[in-house]
Amino acid sequence: MEIAFYLAGFIAVLSTLGMILSRNPVHGLLYMIVSLLSVAMIFFTVGAAFAGALEMIVYAGAILVLFVFVMMMLNLGDTVMQIEKTWLQPRTWILPSLLSVLLLSQLVAVLWRNHLPAVGHVVSAKQVGIALYGPYILAVELASLILLAALVVAFHLGQKDEVRESIAQ
Repeated sequence: MEIAFYLAGFIAVLSTLGMILSRNPVHGLLYMIVSLLSVAMIFFTVGAAFAGALEMIVYAGAILVLFVFVMMMLNLGDTVMQIEKTWLQPRTWILPSLLSVLLLSQLVAVLWRNHLPAVGHVVSAKQVGIALYGPYILAVELASLILLAALVVAFHLGQKDEVRESIAQ
């Protein structure tokens, strides 16, 4: 089980570096998805299955929203679409694909051997909901306001100049 933990950590570090060093935002998102999946794998290896599932569900949704933000800011047109087709060569997918296959094989090996760690205290979804909407309600509402503000800013920045001028008049 320790090997799975360290391998998932190594993949998380590699894919995070790939995300930081990537010049193309779409490639950075691919690396970010691999990084978040490897962090979820780390949660699974230490016995926090619910936290791992939340990591995948919440951040998979967040990645989709982030992808929408990027597309709104890039103002994709026909010329940009042609440039993106040249960027998306098969060699671009090699490293994220290898890291994903390594994570998948690691997960299958752990599940095949059935060596899941013993869970000391199981936290249910109801307990998480009570905590989030109980003592942490202010943090949840602040996070939702920050996401709403980011959406408005991304929409404003993503508008073309002609649209801005017509709105200003």
